[in-house]
Amino acid sequence: MPARILVVDDDPDILEVTGFAVEKAGFETLFASDGLAAINAQQQEDPDLIVLDIGLPEMDGLEVCREIRKISEVPILFLTARDEEIDRILGLELGADDYLTKPFSPRELVARIKAILKRSVSAPKPSDAAVIHGALHLDAERHQCTFNDTSVSLTGSEFRLLATLMIRPDHVLTRAQLVDALYGYNIHVSDRTIDSHIRNIRAKLSQAGCVEGIVTVHGVGLRMGSCKPS
Repeated sequence: MPARILVVDDDPDILEVTGFAVEKAGFETLFASDGLAAINAQQQEDPDLIVLDIGLPEMDGLEVCREIRKISEVPILFLTARDEEIDRILGLELGADDYLTKPFSPRELVARIKAILKRSVSAPKPSDAAVIHGALHLDAERHQCTFNDTSVSLTGSEFRLLATLMIRPDHVLTRAQLVDALYGYNIHVSDRTIDSHIRNIRAKLSQAGCVEGIVTVHGVGLRMGSCKPS
């Protein structure tokens, strides 16, 4: 059964071009042209991924993302104007998985969609259903993260990124290595995307009581902290 992609944009031309590219790639496409319609479509149709424009009538994409994240971890790919850097960063902090700036190549959009869907269903490691470091536990089969028995809600990208670090907790990984682990080798992603995901993970772990989750090794990269209860 093909994955169902909800495309949300108020520009009919973008809906047409995006819908054609997504359907040609073998996916089923759903459409919405404003924020309220997007939330309704997500609740009624349960798509596998949402392509979400930030500049929407009725309710902007950032607010749509915030509302959807209250009830669902469905992957979200933002579409943004080239001069909306602050909105892109805020979108990632709200729980978006990736972003693409307008104007964009339909081929690039499809590549991003495939990469997000691939990592959203992949386990941290082929042979491991669960990864444990200190009091931090990841269960890939159930997409569950707990710290000292406290549940930590992670998006698909956050889960995959944390799993990548936890598999080899004492090794320092560069941002470039983390980008490759999340997105593959043929897609350019800004370091700020990784930084936003890391900031989100740290905040969520800290809220659960994990004060030393991900450690920055200045000038080198990132590794796991002790992950011991405070």
